[in-house]
Amino acid sequence: MNEQPNLSNTPVADTAAGAVFAASAATLSRRKFRHLKDKIAGVSIAIGGLGVIAAVLLIFLYLVYEVMPLFRSALVQEVSEFRIDSPHSDEVLHLALEERLEVAMRLGADGEAMYFDTANGDVISRIPLAIPLGSSISSFALDTDVSGIFALGLSDGHVLIAQYDYDISFGENNARQVTPVIRYPFGEDSFELYSDEPVSKLSVRSSSSELMLAASSGSGQVSLLRARRETSLLSAFNAPSESAWQTELATLTGVLPPVDQLYLDVDRRWLFAIGTSGRLSLVDVRPAFSGGVAVIENEVALVGSNRRITEVSFLLGGISLLVGDSAGTVSQWFLVRRDGEFGIEKVREFDAGSSVVAMSPEQRRKNFITANDQGYIGIYNTTAHREVVYRKLLDSAPKTLAMSARGDGVLFEHGDGEFSFWSVLNRHPEVSWEALWKEVWYENYQEPEYIWQSSAANNDFEPKYSLAPLAFGTLKAAFYAMLLAAPLAVCGAIFTGYFMAGKMRRNVKPLIELMEALPTVVLGFLAGLWLAPFLENNLLGVFSLLVVTPLSILLAAFIWTRLPESIRYYVPDGWEAALLIPVIVIMGYVSFVIAGPIEMVFFGGDMRSYITNDLGITYDQRNAMVVGFAMGFAVIPTIFSIAEDAVFTVPKQLTYGSLALGATPWQTLRRVVLPTASPGIFSALMIGMGRAVGETMIVLMATGNTPIMDINIFEGMRTLAANIAVEVPESEVDSTHYRILFLAALVLFMFTFVVNTLAEIIRQRLRRKYSTI
Repeated sequence: MNEQPNLSNTPVADTAAGAVFAASAATLSRRKFRHLKDKIAGVSIAIGGLGVIAAVLLIFLYLVYEVMPLFRSALVQEVSEFRIDSPHSDEVLHLALEERLEVAMRLGADGEAMYFDTANGDVISRIPLAIPLGSSISSFALDTDVSGIFALGLSDGHVLIAQYDYDISFGENNARQVTPVIRYPFGEDSFELYSDEPVSKLSVRSSSSELMLAASSGSGQVSLLRARRETSLLSAFNAPSESAWQTELATLTGVLPPVDQLYLDVDRRWLFAIGTSGRLSLVDVRPAFSGGVAVIENEVALVGSNRRITEVSFLLGGISLLVGDSAGTVSQWFLVRRDGEFGIEKVREFDAGSSVVAMSPEQRRKNFITANDQGYIGIYNTTAHREVVYRKLLDSAPKTLAMSARGDGVLFEHGDGEFSFWSVLNRHPEVSWEALWKEVWYENYQEPEYIWQSSAANNDFEPKYSLAPLAFGTLKAAFYAMLLAAPLAVCGAIFTGYFMAGKMRRNVKPLIELMEALPTVVLGFLAGLWLAPFLENNLLGVFSLLVVTPLSILLAAFIWTRLPESIRYYVPDGWEAALLIPVIVIMGYVSFVIAGPIEMVFFGGDMRSYITNDLGITYDQRNAMVVGFAMGFAVIPTIFSIAEDAVFTVPKQLTYGSLALGATPWQTLRRVVLPTASPGIFSALMIGMGRAVGETMIVLMATGNTPIMDINIFEGMRTLAANIAVEVPESEVDSTHYRILFLAALVLFMFTFVVNTLAEIIRQRLRRKYSTI
């Protein structure tokens, strides 16, 4: 019996074992290296993901940081309290603050204007007014704190017009010096209204070339005086003091009941006469100066039967009348035109706590301040219908108060020559939930509306910061874009990913994805300058194209199914779509050819004119339809690419198994492919919608960029993104307008966040539901 050799001890065996060991060590080393790379990649991806989340969170926090000051209440702090021992008159006619809060003016009933320092009460100067000897002040009226012009009704029936002002100069070391002055812009001579009868009630309105007075005598006679500067060829070269004034006098005898207060509006057309019972009579004063008879246009009760009017003042701009009563209510009234006739209506109310004893409007914004008989001070904004602050600042009711031009200071006179000066930090009073999202009744509007109008040419402008039309425009633009893009992109993705031949798919898909490389500014430029005029001139042709093309495709498909198999055999499976290219081109041309005769027969040769004149539908050249075509073109590649990948990546064994069990390709598509791909298709639609919502340049260039709320496809719109792009460069940093634009960005951010979150939740549910297929 032969013994087998022991190979384990041979050199060959040792060499083989060494090779195996070396191979095992190398494999182990590679595995460790791969494991290390996997860990590094995992950590890097995790860090990148956390970085993205942190960046998004930081953007959100920054937006919130910029927006939060909009909703803060005003801050009121006492600056100084002092006493002036020698005001010559206990009765004060008017109290005013200089713009920089350094000097205050007190006009007493004795006709002396006293200027004093707001820091310590030191009297700077006392300037007596040019009141004729033997006359005394019987009434007072202020034009506006902005102009500083006021009128003094005198006991002899005359009216003196004066103006308080401050001359600013700079002395040594560039120190700012304020010099109080009293001017007489309409001359130092008084205007005569009555003969030896005191002027008991008075109102004044002025411009650079015209003055109007409304007055009532002790006997109740209401008179009007209008003074105009003479104009001639050489008057432009004369100094104002050298120009004479032409006066006209009119009487409203028998027109009005006994009046308690008179107010002229800023246009010097309407007279608001308030009777002793609290009833307001509205009179058009123009007929009185043209030989006609002035009549009462409208009458309304300003307060209830158990209340009395305590304070009346015009808001900034001279349009709205503020009425405070003994019950602590301040109501805002202004003129509204109904059926061609003017009337005054109450717009909104504010609660001042108890009886209003003093009230003053701000000179730069639609704010006003009130003081009640318990010493509570309230600051309100009319547009936002907002109570900015309501605090008890005084121990008792003040005699009067004055608010600074910028609304950053308020001065109270209370007691016997006692004053207190307070600083006010009130940066964004125009903002409230009601002003941002609800209909607001703005001045000179006939009813509440949603309006965005952030700036104007005059200082009396009422800001309109409604985000509702911008949000509506955003959804409108996205809706019409998705209306075009969603069916085309999804259906194209289904056909390309499931039915189309592989070679054709490899050419079609990159070509469609290449559309996404087009800059949106180019698309917007083409849409605004070429597409919009083209659609307007070929409106019926476009509508015909949208109807004829789908029908022609269905007809071509039907004809194809009825052709002999010997003919259909020459076209390989998946290449049928190529046959539709000439069908679409030819029928598109036919659509525009037949549009002309149809338009001539049914629409008088001009469908655009028919829509506007006969149907009464507004048509803007740059409208939502233009946006739908242009932005739909931009969104289609995004939706198509993601949806096509979702359809194409459905496991082939699922489709083969379904077909093997006898299902048709359409049944397989409906029962297997679409449910499996539905999470991806849904994600594609949501991403496409997010692209449409955030689109800026196309909407900016292809629409009228008008912030209106109208679902009409022929009207334009303004979106949140376009509004931010347009107005951020022009807004003042830290202003209300600036922060509201950040609020618009936050709204857009939250909208996309909520939509994407809901989309992800729905996508995950769809994935779990159809993962068992």
